[in-house]
Parts: sequence; structure tokens; C-alpha cells
Amino acid sequence: MSLVTAKHPYIESLLKGYEMPRSGISWLNERRAHALERANALTVPTTRDEEWRFTDISPLTRVAFQPAAATPRLALADIGGQLVPEAATRLVFVNGVYAPELSVSAGLPEGVVVGSLAAAINTHAGVIQPHLARHAAFEDEVFTALNTAYLRDGAFIWVARNRKCPTPVQLLFVSTQGETAVYPRCLVIAEAGAECTLIEDYVGLGDAEYFKDAVTEVVAGDGARVRHVRVQRETGGAFHIASCAAVLARDACYASHTVTLGARISRFNLDVLQQGEGVEVKMDGLALISGRQLADTHTLMDHARAHGRCQQLHKCIVGGAGHAVFNGKILVRPGAQLTDAAQQSRCLLLSDKAHVDVKPQLEIFADDVKCAHGAAIGQLDDEQLFYLKSRGLSDTRARKLLTYAFAAEVIDRIPVPSLVEQLEQTVLAQTQAVS
Repeated sequence: MSLVTAKHPYIESLLKGYEMPRSGISWLNERRAHALERANALTVPTTRDEEWRFTDISPLTRVAFQPAAATPRLALADIGGQLVPEAATRLVFVNGVYAPELSVSAGLPEGVVVGSLAAAINTHAGVIQPHLARHAAFEDEVFTALNTAYLRDGAFIWVARNRKCPTPVQLLFVSTQGETAVYPRCLVIAEAGAECTLIEDYVGLGDAEYFKDAVTEVVAGDGARVRHVRVQRETGGAFHIASCAAVLARDACYASHTVTLGARISRFNLDVLQQGEGVEVKMDGLALISGRQLADTHTLMDHARAHGRCQQLHKCIVGGAGHAVFNGKILVRPGAQLTDAAQQSRCLLLSDKAHVDVKPQLEIFADDVKCAHGAAIGQLDDEQLFYLKSRGLSDTRARKLLTYAFAAEVIDRIPVPSLVEQLEQTVLAQTQAVS
């Protein structure tokens, strides 16, 4: 299938030369075709759209990004700084193409599969078909529709019933080419009683200007436990738009840790659906930006069943003329009684030009719940600064120490020690230059 004329000229440019893959898998072809139809019908969001009113992505539409051409070969040394030692299993994608020579997936126990999505569709179609492109809705989301239309390969993690993935799994998505668009895709399925830890890592090498449009779907069965760490450290000229849809069955536990450091403009949508009773969710987020960066995080905790618990903490540290956005929504549907949900947003401004927009939302349609949210935006505390300076620290060093401590509260909760140390060093380095 070739491209029909799109409703929006920029979408048409991204789909220029598009050809439907001939996979021979009818259900997958149907989902791609439906996504292509929606991408052609939708427009690029602007600040006139309520969900995008704080986030101007018009700079993205001024660059004619094209699909990546021949992917250069990288050596392990080129990505050594991004590797996580605890992750004995690793999948690496370079400019959207799976790089088996950089990946490691041997030694996994029976009932745990980690590998290329393109290969897994042929061997585990019965597991994949009910979930792929079923949870990350693309009917009204143009970038999710684009990603699904371009769905060729990606990362696949499957942990069978009552199995446990013994070590964290790192998914590393590397970009090296300028003026290219890549469409990373991840599908994570933890069946009833299963456990896994996932590290989803997005990086760029060099100074390339590129566009990364990523979609992740996470499915947790009854009593499953999924720990999900997401790190975005793209180059300063990159554009990064991503979404994650997590669907949780009865008594499932899902912990999300999101760290945003890079990209010129980034947007991340995290939608968590409580499909069964007794679900427990923890959502931590940190955005550390400066210069003229824009980082937007939208979250939705959808309590569709009773006895759900959710604790959320999101922090922003903004220096220079940076702009951070946080929109956190808690939805309690009719019948979702005994829901316990709390959301906190804390933002630190390090300069007079730094800007933060925060929009907490509660929509409650049940009468026996405990829900709360709080938001605070400010600068460093003068009394804390005075205390540190009275102990011999310079004003600059005191400010850096307090800024680092503000970020470390979120970083320290990540369940991967080496990644905590790595990110703490990154945060410490950036706080020295962020203002």
C-alpha cells in the first residue's frame, strides 16, 4: 500500500515513499493499514489543542526528517558509557534497526523470551497478537499512529506464568544519523505471577538532529510485578515524542521510573490502566533541563476497578530559558471504590527565565475513595542556603548541592544500583551547568 494524500502536509512528508511491509501476517497488516489510515486523517497538534497547549512543537515541523538509510556499524566501545552491568540481557537498536552484534540475550531461563519483535512474531504470534497495537491507542494520536504504521521491528519481552527474569533487561535505542526519523517499538508481557525489570534507554551519539517517535506497551497479568525504568538522554538537537501504555490485571504491581535529560523538545505520555482489583502503582518522574529545552510529561492513572493504589512523585529542575510541563491526571471510574491515589509535583526554578506549567487533575466518579494531589513551584530555600554557607560552602557549591539532592530523591528509587550511580553522576554534572 502506498501513501494517499495526508490531511497535514508534515505527516505527508514523514510518510513520503511509504510502502506497506509484505509480512504475510494478515492481522499485523490490518493494524498497520488502520494506523496508516489514521495517520493520514489526523493533524499535527498545536497549542490550540488542550492536551498540547503548553507545548509548541512547530520547530519539529520545520525539518524534513526521512527514514534512516543504511545503518552504520557501531562497536561495543561506542556505546560502553550507556551499558548497565546488571543487565545481563540487552537489546540494541541503531537508528531503529536491531543490532544483534551489540545485543546479548543468551542464558535466559525457560519461559523468558527477550529478542527482536520481528522474529518473535513468527515464533510467538499467539502471545503477541492479543496485545501488539492494542493498548497504545492510535485513533486520535497521530504520533502513535505513525509509529504503528511504520511497525517493522522492535523489542519483545515475554515472561511466562510464574516465571522470573533473573536480571534487568536493557533496551538501548541509539541514534547516529541527522535529519532522520526512527520509530522504536517495545512490547512487554508479564503473565500471571511473573516478574521482570526493564530499562528502556534512548540515547544519541554526536550532535545529530533527528526525530524519535517511540511507543511501548506493557501488559502485567494477575499478580505480576513489573519494574520499568525509562531514561531519555538524546542529543541537544533531537526531538523525542513517546508514549507508554501499561495495562494491569488483578493484584499486579507496576513501578515506573522516568528520567528526562536530553532533546530539544520532548513529550512523554504515560497511560496506566487498572483492569483488575488490588493493583499497586508507583510512578516517579524527573525532568532536568536547561538552555532552551522543552520537556513535557503527561500521565494518566485510570482506576477502572476497586481497591487500586497509586503513589506518584514528579520533579522538574529547570535552568536557563528551559520550559517544563507536567500534566498528571487521576481518573477514578464508577465502581472503583476504596481507591487510594496521591500525586505530588515539585518544581525547582534555577533562573529568572526558567518556566514550568503544572496541571494536576482529579476526576472522581466513586464516593468511597482517598485521592489527593499537590503542586509546588519555587526556587532554592534561602534558609537551607544560609545553613550550608555557614558551614563553609560557597554560594555556588551550596546551590549545586541542594539542586543535586532535590533530583537524587527520585534517582535513588531506581532499582538498578549501577544505573543509579550513572545517573547521579550525570545529574551532578548537569547541575553544575544547568543554571
